Amino acid sequence: MSKAASVAVPAAATVFPILFAISVVHLLNDTMQSTVSALFPILRESQHLSFSQIGLIAFVMNMTASVLQPLVGWFSDAKPRPYILPIGVCFTLIGVFSLALAPNFVTILLSVISIGIGSAVFHPESSRVAYLAAGSSRGLAQSIFQVGGNIGSSLGPIMTALIFVKLGQRGVIWFVIAALLGILIQTFVARWYAARSAQPRVASPKRRDGAGAPGLSGGRIAFAISILVLLVFSKHVYISSITSFYSFYLIDDYGVSTGGAQWYLFAFLAASAAGTFIGGPMADRFGRRNVIWLSIIGTAPFSLLLPYANLFWSGVLCVCAGFVLSSAFSIIVVYAQELLPGKVGLVSGLFFGLAFGLGGLGSALLGTIADATSIAFIMKLCAFLPLIGIAAVLLPKDRLLRGA
Repeated sequence: MSKAASVAVPAAATVFPILFAISVVHLLNDTMQSTVSALFPILRESQHLSFSQIGLIAFVMNMTASVLQPLVGWFSDAKPRPYILPIGVCFTLIGVFSLALAPNFVTILLSVISIGIGSAVFHPESSRVAYLAAGSSRGLAQSIFQVGGNIGSSLGPIMTALIFVKLGQRGVIWFVIAALLGILIQTFVARWYAARSAQPRVASPKRRDGAGAPGLSGGRIAFAISILVLLVFSKHVYISSITSFYSFYLIDDYGVSTGGAQWYLFAFLAASAAGTFIGGPMADRFGRRNVIWLSIIGTAPFSLLLPYANLFWSGVLCVCAGFVLSSAFSIIVVYAQELLPGKVGLVSGLFFGLAFGLGGLGSALLGTIADATSIAFIMKLCAFLPLIGIAAVLLPKDRLLRGA
């Protein structure tokens, strides 16, 4: 080890005002995004959509974000571009406005593409801001950032129950206010980001740009990234099965009303938000790998029992599954950033993009299977997905990740 590599660099302070600001925008962004899935029961009746068409709407929005997010991350790794933060919310504004007035299926697809573009710009750049503002508490910082999104997503079912059941599709127009507020906050964050990027770099024991974690070979890093991708697949396809189809499962199999089913879905998403917030600090204390492994494989008992439970226990098991499973994703992102510390934007875009893309692919595929079989079959099929979490035991231990 060189003399330069042995020099200790003081840990930077965590910039909580910036973390809370991007968390609030994440809440607004994902609230607007969740209007799409919140409208599914309404669109199913008003525009006579099949489950395949509903799955296609989610697929188009999520795949737009999935493809663009790594590109945005790679683009900003070369040179930080703070100004795109408010621009991304402008695309979401356009999508929300057009979705409220969309007269047919094709217009709905164009609207969700615009929302997908907004998310593609928002997530990798805001995750980079969280990384810059984290100081030494990267798990906590990523959890603060992501919990805003989880809370925003959890509001979708409430919007269905309290707004869209009464006002219908045009009720989405009220979320233009959320978009405008998001643009204002992102402008503030962009100014801090620009000032932070303009500061002179402190000499530090960094490896060459793009190099991986010092304690691991290139092949070991590639293998670890592959495992993380597999875990993201497990997590987000299962979550997609719940967010897109659990309300229909309750309606068709238990006779729950459309409004009533949304409260069950809200409970799942609220539990997911709580799990996301707790996961980061736990990983900072007990280790990234340990929390990732326990989070995903620990969901399996709840997911496997859920399709065979009565209505009450179905709700309880769904909440438990959401809480345990969602503690993993913020840690997966931090773990991947530490595997490739010179590519923060690309890694953030890749994993957020995977989350969107796999969720979209899952929705489209599961919708097609549901049309051919039943929603109950979908619940039983997806119950096995968390078992894939056993692969997390193959991840390098944290001390190797940090070059101990």
